[in-house]
Amino acid sequence: MNTVTLDPAGCPSGLAPPSQSEAADPSPFVRRVGRENRLSLSVRGAKCGACLARIENAVAALPGVASARLNLSSGRLDVSWTGDMPAMRISEAISNIGYGVAPLDTNAGDAAHKKEEQSLLLAMGVAGFATANIMLLSVSVWGGHDEMGEATRQGLHAVSGIIALPTLIFSGRPFFSSAWNVLKRRRTNMDVPISLALILAFSVSVAETIRGGEHAYFDAACMLLFFLLIGRFLDARVRRRAYSAARDLAALASRTVTRISAGGTYTSVRSEDIRPGDRIMLAPGERAVVDMVIETGESEVDESLVTGESLPRFSAPGMALMAGSINLSQPLVGKATAASSDSLLSDIGRMLEAGEQKRSTYRRIADRAVSLYVPLVHSTALLTFLGWWLSGLGLRESILIAVSTLIITCPCALALAAPVVQVVAAGRLFRGGAYLKSGDALERIAACDHIIFDKTGTLTLGTPRLIADDLPAGLIPAAAQLARASRHPLSRALTLAAGAGPVASMAKEYPGLGLEGEIDGVTCRLGSADWTGAKATGHSGATLFFARGSEPPMELRFEDNIQAGAASTIARLRKLGMGVEIVSGDRAEAVAEVAHSLGVPHWTAAASPKEKVQRLEQLQADGRHVLMVGDGLNDAGALALAHASAAPGGALDVSQSASDAVYSGGLGALPLLVRTARKARIVMLQNFGFAAAYNLVAVPIAVLGYATPLVAAIAMSGSSLIVCLNALRLNIASEKLA
Repeated sequence: MNTVTLDPAGCPSGLAPPSQSEAADPSPFVRRVGRENRLSLSVRGAKCGACLARIENAVAALPGVASARLNLSSGRLDVSWTGDMPAMRISEAISNIGYGVAPLDTNAGDAAHKKEEQSLLLAMGVAGFATANIMLLSVSVWGGHDEMGEATRQGLHAVSGIIALPTLIFSGRPFFSSAWNVLKRRRTNMDVPISLALILAFSVSVAETIRGGEHAYFDAACMLLFFLLIGRFLDARVRRRAYSAARDLAALASRTVTRISAGGTYTSVRSEDIRPGDRIMLAPGERAVVDMVIETGESEVDESLVTGESLPRFSAPGMALMAGSINLSQPLVGKATAASSDSLLSDIGRMLEAGEQKRSTYRRIADRAVSLYVPLVHSTALLTFLGWWLSGLGLRESILIAVSTLIITCPCALALAAPVVQVVAAGRLFRGGAYLKSGDALERIAACDHIIFDKTGTLTLGTPRLIADDLPAGLIPAAAQLARASRHPLSRALTLAAGAGPVASMAKEYPGLGLEGEIDGVTCRLGSADWTGAKATGHSGATLFFARGSEPPMELRFEDNIQAGAASTIARLRKLGMGVEIVSGDRAEAVAEVAHSLGVPHWTAAASPKEKVQRLEQLQADGRHVLMVGDGLNDAGALALAHASAAPGGALDVSQSASDAVYSGGLGALPLLVRTARKARIVMLQNFGFAAAYNLVAVPIAVLGYATPLVAAIAMSGSSLIVCLNALRLNIASEKLA
């Protein structure tokens, strides 16, 4: 006799059955790197930590496998192994434990997520429509319980059953197919008891309708299905949005590169084909997608996405250039120091994946409640059936009481406890300028007690502005004639301040120095102190000097304005008990000036993406829960690995995708975000406490056989109403921050 192995950590979302198209041999997709074979596969159906461990362990047990790492958000499994093991064995190992597997298609990944989301949305709509119509019929049965004739009641039950049958068949497919798939492999997951409850409730209702009984549970079965689909749909949407961070970064890195062969031929190749030692030509305006060392050429390089430094850096032979940097002015030729898979962009990608993995293992309040609720209720129903049957009650009556136990404890209040709070809180935050992007964001933000700010583009505007006070008349228009010939950010700021006008004749830009040209027949220079022969004045911000002929150079000062309301925002966050610090990739002088202006004593400058993550890990090791706020590519890894994160609306797409919340209208939305998240967590706990209290009362009523349809309807509706009203208190609460 075959036995079914129960897995207490079964996936709450179910598995995906392998299809014929997924049985293709993935051998053509294997990459040979040194002595290692590497393969990336797309795995469908993995939704939780138990799935992750099951898949990774199954693959790791194969001969020669050195590593197997699955990303739950994207479904990507990366495997490396040595030896002659065929790649098909990896696919078979995954398929044999019930998961869909295929060679990775990065272009189809988002389409698959969208298709799943649309399918769940359609199923949820059908279940909701059916529930509303069946409830209308049930109200008539409940209202006329003592006066309605048996034939009329039986007819109404029959109509309810006619509506419920196609609804369960269509909308219940995600649960039934998942349950059947794991049962075939002698396993189980959370969809098995859910499917059992739906089938039992419908079957008993059909039997009672045929015999003219008073009890029918078509409404409860469809209502339970509707609420479960809401949770499944929200989970699918959250996973698709988490996947978008990796997709956006992949789009940034998946570009062509101009490789120079040994014979001097220039060839356009994929970034994945670049190997260490290859010579690369980087044209003006082109972004580097691999780390390299410059061999020939001098140019200004924009590293703002990589380091957060708002001003370009002069690059010359012998200097390193990180992937993600943009060449601004002159062609550069360099030698690749790492493959694209080992570049800075790839490091950030791995940080994003690690962050998504970490968040996928975070157990929400609702998950913990359901993990306790489901086995308790189903065990109670089973014991109720056995108790009544063994005590001499008939089989039919014992089944009815057991099913009544399942129905009256239908987790309507439990299913609504977290989602309704999230909906109300999300609406309140949206009106306050913040948008939540993940289902468990509120709970993680509520737990945060420390906040780290990036500087450029987060606390400051990120664009230099000319300080035009007390400048000699005619200086700005004259200097702007040279500035209009350059793409340098300081030149653009000067041009913006001057407005439209002529360009100096014979203007030429010298990377790292400045510009030279003729104005009214006089040779003029605009640039650094050394270029113009000036002496540095000690201004902590950016400066340019303008020299006309032999006249003394004149200084033009620039500043990066601090965001409006930054000081008051930090003060309000401190009143909420949060520690505040700044971690930036910008220059120490610039970071120190902003920190001093905002009264932030702890700050770090010139921090690389890895150093930002190291600071997070240090704080987490000290028991702190960090809320990271940043906007650049260099912040993406820290945003993903922080306990919670937020990005401004103008941030890079990768950073927004890696964050839990996006805010607009200034930093003032952050205190509202923290306060609302903390209040929402309290309301969630209150709702789950009430749901538990409700079941303490409802279970004895059901077990003793007093759960009539009217009692069940009143109990379920009343519990759901109380949960919703409690959540609405988030809107009634004062918006004033402590």
